[in-house]
Amino acid sequence: MLHQGPPITEMKPLIVLTQWVHPDVIDLLSAHARVIPNDTRKALGRKEILRRAKRADALMVFMSDRVDEEFLDGCPRLKIVAAALKGFDNFDVEACTRRGIYFTIVPDLLTVPTAELTVGLMIALARQIEQGSSFVRSGRFRGWRPQFYGTGLAGMTAGIIGLGRVGKALAQRLSPFEMKIVYYDKQPPARELERSLGIVRVSLQQLLAESDYVIPLVPLTSETYHLINHTRLRLMKAGAFLINTCRGSVINERDVARALREGHLAGYAADVFEMEDWAVEGRPRKIPEELLKERERTLFTPHLGSAIDKVRHDIALEAARNIIQALNGDAPQGAINDPHRQLL
Repeated sequence: MLHQGPPITEMKPLIVLTQWVHPDVIDLLSAHARVIPNDTRKALGRKEILRRAKRADALMVFMSDRVDEEFLDGCPRLKIVAAALKGFDNFDVEACTRRGIYFTIVPDLLTVPTAELTVGLMIALARQIEQGSSFVRSGRFRGWRPQFYGTGLAGMTAGIIGLGRVGKALAQRLSPFEMKIVYYDKQPPARELERSLGIVRVSLQQLLAESDYVIPLVPLTSETYHLINHTRLRLMKAGAFLINTCRGSVINERDVARALREGHLAGYAADVFEMEDWAVEGRPRKIPEELLKERERTLFTPHLGSAIDKVRHDIALEAARNIIQALNGDAPQGAINDPHRQLL
């Protein structure tokens, strides 16, 4: 059953939401337009989204969606595609620009939750928390035994690839763990942050060779696709851990499975997977079975980076405000393009 907003007229614009959002976000939008929400917690298929959006003036999209030329052909009235996310590699922003459609993102609200989850994955993987929990639940636990010995954070080296918003937030959170933190970034050195946190800028090769934990935090581009592959995995310190909370295709998952199998890589934790990256031609349709089989040395979460209730509420709310601004004829605050063809 569709959400029942206030009385409407046929002159009001139409907004389609592809995923569930909090009711007050729908209420806000309903004051300005007709709204077709997704009242379930299930993702809509592409055909169903197109069916709903063919007369839409605005679309709120999420990580599981993809907007490309073919999609836009079926939605000729769109004025804005508002993404409730930060990384937009699954969306053809240039195609939106050519058609005079705003494309907006939410750049800041995902930063802290993603950094927090990254720390959690580092600790849980290295301390074998999942294996310990399974052991207790199995009924075999009879008290302390010298088992499940893992690795801590104190005294270890964390290597952060990409010192953007999430990279900086992670460095700030790892500093109190008494870790040595090195980073690699093509941008100029972050001198103030280096001084305040005691972090050190190094080459990518040095980072891989010295780090006990390697954490790529880069957007998915042609340059970062399979950034961590067989060659770079061999450059990593033997017995190191790899953590991925940025984009699945930054990592070659089959190469990671091989490095785990050969014993060079001590463990791999991921919240993101190659199969999610719709825009990558020839992407795998599932997580490689050889990676899933490495149960003792892997830890996986289902894209929980921003899965904090208040954060997800605020992300959708900001996307909704972008929609309202665009429908009112204003440039939305979160726009990363200009419908007159100039990229911002």
